[in-house]
Amino acid sequence: MTTKQTPSSSITPLFYAWSALVGLTLLSPFLGQWLHGAAWLQLLVAAIIGVKGWLIAHHFIETELAHPFIRRVMGAFIAFTPIALLLTIFWGRQFASWATL
Repeated sequence: MTTKQTPSSSITPLFYAWSALVGLTLLSPFLGQWLHGAAWLQLLVAAIIGVKGWLIAHHFIETELAHPFIRRVMGAFIAFTPIALLLTIFWGRQFASWATL
């Protein structure tokens, strides 16, 4: 027997998720300034974008309560931006030529 999950009515996880989102947003410009020119900065930026997307989907959209198809579509949608960023960083000219109409 499976039990149906219901949305949480607690504000505490939302506060922590919101705080993490604000912290990552405020941290990003400082990382860009401190690590300017570092070869792995783009990887860090892509990771931050992925974490922020996951936090929003998990805590605010509550994708874990959605149908598995919707959950997978949301996961692909969230993964698209960091993947596109990495493709642009490592294969910029080739990726741009593939993406043009």
